[in-house]
Amino acid sequence: MSCPLCHSKSLKEYDVTGNILFLECDQCSLLFKPSKFFPSIAKEKARYLLHENDVEDLHYQQFVAPIVNVIIQKHSPSKKGLDFGAGTGPVIAKLLTGKGYHISLYDPFFHPDKSVLSKRYDFIICCEVMEHFHVPFKEFELLRKLLKPKGNLYCMTQLLPKKSEFENWNYRNDPTHVVFYSESSLNWIKEHFGFSGVTINKRLIVFKT
Repeated sequence: MSCPLCHSKSLKEYDVTGNILFLECDQCSLLFKPSKFFPSIAKEKARYLLHENDVEDLHYQQFVAPIVNVIIQKHSPSKKGLDFGAGTGPVIAKLLTGKGYHISLYDPFFHPDKSVLSKRYDFIICCEVMEHFHVPFKEFELLRKLLKPKGNLYCMTQLLPKKSEFENWNYRNDPTHVVFYSESSLNWIKEHFGFSGVTINKRLIVFKT
């Protein structure tokens, strides 16, 4: 077995919760579940369908506001964006489209048009998605290729807490959450996929080309 991000085989047991094993990579600090603990494709999709992602919900709009606000500050409506992992309720795309932006959608379950992955973008949105990546090396490699020079990748996820807090961390209990990131793993991604920088502001993570 190797790390799904950096391919290192230097792994150690981090935690066992119920019958689920979590491993930590010594090289890139990624925490992940071995693939045998992943839900089936059918169960994964069923879980996503339970998400109450109503694009008109004000609480949902407030939740994604950090990404929406920074895109409006950094990119004019003439710039092209991609919502990668848009899900059943692409609220960020709706809010930005309402302000004149053009946002393409991709999601393997709900917006599976792969033609959008043959284009390049000024910015990419990846909101509450990167924790679902089964093979994060492949996904971040793709995301980097899809970005134009001076483009930004806007991610939102919860970073791994202190180990003493892991047992009671609600994020790990979602069966579709299979990889978890620390600042060290985010910096590894920056270095090895050719991003010029990464900034971390609580849930908001921005990779720059």
